[in-house]
Amino acid sequence: MSRSLVIIGGSDAGISAGLRARELDPTAEVTVVVADAYPNYSICGIPYYVSGEVAPWQSLAHRTYADLEAAGLTLRVNTRATAIDVAGQRVAVTDPDGTEELLAYDELVVGTGAHPAVPAIAGVGGPDGLGPAEGVHLLHTIDDTHALMASLTGRSVGSALIVGAGYIGVEMSEALVARGVATTIAQRPAEVLATVDAELGSLVRAEMEAHGVEVLTGTSVTALARTADGQIAATGGGLSRSFDVVVIVAGVRPDVALLVGAGATTGAGGAVVVDETMATGLPHVWAAGDCVITHHRLMGLTYLPLGTTAHKQGRVAGANAVGGHARFAGSVGTQVVKVFDLVAARTGLLEHEAVAAGFRPVTTQTSPNDHKAYYPGAQPITIRVTADADTGRLLGAQLVGRLGSEIAKRADVFATALFHAMTVEGIADLDLAYTPPLGSPWDAVQMAAQAWSREHRPPSIDALPSVPSRTDPLIKEKTP
Repeated sequence: MSRSLVIIGGSDAGISAGLRARELDPTAEVTVVVADAYPNYSICGIPYYVSGEVAPWQSLAHRTYADLEAAGLTLRVNTRATAIDVAGQRVAVTDPDGTEELLAYDELVVGTGAHPAVPAIAGVGGPDGLGPAEGVHLLHTIDDTHALMASLTGRSVGSALIVGAGYIGVEMSEALVARGVATTIAQRPAEVLATVDAELGSLVRAEMEAHGVEVLTGTSVTALARTADGQIAATGGGLSRSFDVVVIVAGVRPDVALLVGAGATTGAGGAVVVDETMATGLPHVWAAGDCVITHHRLMGLTYLPLGTTAHKQGRVAGANAVGGHARFAGSVGTQVVKVFDLVAARTGLLEHEAVAAGFRPVTTQTSPNDHKAYYPGAQPITIRVTADADTGRLLGAQLVGRLGSEIAKRADVFATALFHAMTVEGIADLDLAYTPPLGSPWDAVQMAAQAWSREHRPPSIDALPSVPSRTDPLIKEKTP
């Protein structure tokens, strides 16, 4: 008898769960309940559609509707799940025409994701708050994108305010500049891109300002109001000016109402608690993606909404929902963003996070070139390496460099080292690729690691293995 699997949510986690379930059990009946009309769309790609670099908007789909159906998924789009009956193993849904229905399941995967965080700004939210019709936009879904594009193309837009200078905020500043819009970005923290240390955030700020973005940090927008001439007046933190369009991208909050209503427990960041198998503790109910906690390999349980994590967690949930024994191996928080001609990346922990996790972190910053200086076009990469002062264990790395300097791939080297709990000294032993146009005999990541070791080499480092001995079982002698 085939297994019936219902999935709530048609983004990264939900679709990954459904596809993996069908891979492992082609007889499984998989129904995906999607609240909107856009299953499996790349929310991360929205700024590049707004900028005009990606067109048409349909190309943001990871897979087409037909692709998903061909893979064996039954899609229920524009259908909202309203309640989970755990004891009866049923989900209450409301169809586009308002009809209510109960879907029975053998196993349920919930991937409801997150919803935009709305800062406390007078004039935003509530029935009388300014919205897309007035040019005030949240940016989280494809429908949000359509509304923003209608504002940008349906009226004369000369100026825009972005509230929030995280990843989406800085990407949107580039997108609006590309459209010829005078762009101001404002946020409460003292530096843009608070996911990296201020020393590196300042480099991102300088890049934005060099491309004409007005950057206002330490600025809390407290009120928005419609003006007589149809603009939006923004005030707060020394800001008092009117704009044609306002985009609010102040982070996200986990969408947990369904699971909490069914009895699930919440933890870090208000997200639903799951174990490494993505089990919620409710019988036959799994959950994955931005609505659940993340198991971080260095600091334990946290809330870290990332698309890469959602894909992995969804795959685990889908496998286990059809009888598998998969486990989510954990995250190290690897992230990267392009800002005009600059790329910023981080992986692992910042110093304050490492202290909270029980380490004794110390950090070294250095700026090795991305390739040999004698080959034309060499550019410095600013790299901050954080490691434990007592053991030399790598705890985190941050990189900022020019587009084309392979920042993301070099961050991946650090991420791999973090995943396997390597020491900083061990990074020097890695056999990395080299040719003068692309690198150096000691790659930039190795030079940064060596700089840390010169400054902070711990007394116990000589007791830590870095190179396997010839008796190591992984080293095989050649046979004659």
